[in-house]
Amino acid sequence: MHILVTNDDGVFAAGLLALVQEMRKLGEVTVLAPDRNWSASGHVKTLNRPLRAKPVTLSDGTPALASDGAPSDCVALALMGVVEKPIDLVVSGINPNANIGHDVTYSGTVTAAMEAAIAGVQAIAVSLDAPEYHSGILNYSTAAIAARKIAETLQEHELQPNTLLNVNVPYLTEDEIKGYRVTRQGMRIYRDELIRREDPRGKPYYWIGGEAPTGVPESGTDFGDLAAGYVSITPIQLDLTAYHLLEEIGRWNWSRG
Repeated sequence: MHILVTNDDGVFAAGLLALVQEMRKLGEVTVLAPDRNWSASGHVKTLNRPLRAKPVTLSDGTPALASDGAPSDCVALALMGVVEKPIDLVVSGINPNANIGHDVTYSGTVTAAMEAAIAGVQAIAVSLDAPEYHSGILNYSTAAIAARKIAETLQEHELQPNTLLNVNVPYLTEDEIKGYRVTRQGMRIYRDELIRREDPRGKPYYWIGGEAPTGVPESGTDFGDLAAGYVSITPIQLDLTAYHLLEEIGRWNWSRG
């Protein structure tokens, strides 16, 4: 099994290293990840400038490639030939904070996995529900083990085309984890705040700030089951069509005017 590991926090992030070391137990691992942090970058495809991928070495001696592109660019580069050997699975992460509910539309971690799904390759996005604004070193071991177990399951049960798994892991020890649950996307509650300031020349600039997002702790959702101590596994499809609206909207008069 040949596994591509990438992320959105940069090739030297601790979460990526933990993931690489655990994925290596399943087969050959290749790393191609951004050379800087691309958090909340969404799904990016860079077309207006050349992309580069240079060799680097991770702290444990693992050879890797660092690209100046976005996470989704990294996956595209790997699958289109920068990595010569065919890739069986793409695993993106480990993100230091959860990606749940509407987060998936912002997340570079998740959209890297989406790029793999578009190319017809099995993909997993892995995030750790670490405390907001945590200071100090994070322990990624539980999330890395969870990612390996889920990847092992994918070896036996292949996902349908144009889908991926979005995995969120509680910040607990492996013994404290209550289990694994397949969930649906829950409701994320954002508490963003616009902060306006002026530069030394009197021109305005803006920060998007505010308190950390929360969510509705409903059982069966990614937010609810994650908060209850379970590893949340959410199957995501690339088809965003609101099928329940097709018939209703089809009756509207679209030719008016």
